[in-house]
Amino acid sequence: MKQYHDLLKSILEHGVRHSDRTGVGTISHFGHQTRFDLREGFPIVTTKKVPFRWVAEELFWFLSGDTSEANLRARGVDIWAEWADAEHTRRFGREAGDLGPIYGYLWRSFGGHYPQRDGVDQIARLIENIQHNPNSRRLIVTGWDPRVADEVDLPPCHTLFQFKVAEGRTLHCQLYQRSADAFLGVPFNISSYALLTHLVAHVCELEVGEFVYTLGDYHIYQNHLAQVEALLAREPLPLPHLEIRDEDEKLRGLEGLLSVRYEHLTLSGYQSHGKIAAPVAV
Repeated sequence: MKQYHDLLKSILEHGVRHSDRTGVGTISHFGHQTRFDLREGFPIVTTKKVPFRWVAEELFWFLSGDTSEANLRARGVDIWAEWADAEHTRRFGREAGDLGPIYGYLWRSFGGHYPQRDGVDQIARLIENIQHNPNSRRLIVTGWDPRVADEVDLPPCHTLFQFKVAEGRTLHCQLYQRSADAFLGVPFNISSYALLTHLVAHVCELEVGEFVYTLGDYHIYQNHLAQVEALLAREPLPLPHLEIRDEDEKLRGLEGLLSVRYEHLTLSGYQSHGKIAAPVAV
């Protein structure tokens, strides 16, 4: 996927050394935008293996409004484990596994009194507006709430996304991401929002258009530089295509969106180079 390689190269060419919260240190650049036409293939990195099932399960977890890391791990996905142990949660007065008001809560109960689900269900409002007011320029979901940003160990990195319905039939999505771990996080983020766009388009009976990816601070951790060089030495492979199996057309509206499971998805033709392991900065 050329756009991903170009993103990494832009950091190596224009980035500067930057200290960070984790203490690892990064090569960082500020401000980048790239586009993916979802009609030309599903954007998933092919120069290393990306576990698509993990991408999907994490997205379903977000959409459900759940913030229990144990529930995500029960689906075989442990990518949030480092932030969910007792050491990280007790500083906020929560039990191990309780991540607090992160993505799922903010998407489904923005402004609520955590853990009560008494806030604004942004996903419900989004689907309602796409279906009944598709020309709106307010098709927005925000994951940044400054009132609670300091009450979690890792406040949302992908902070705001907006949809646009073009000519009444084509759904486009733009994401703004405040902070982007270019080697480990960004491949997940690209595929996650591409999948979200496909799912929202399907349940609203639209076709997919473009996913526009806008970044604030995007960076390579100092201990990922060798892995990035190894990845850039590989040639990208053709993109696969996503199919959503819904023979009875039951996956419609908000209920349909929340009912999608991995078994409904087929990523046809995904081929990749091998996995490249790297440590996560916590």
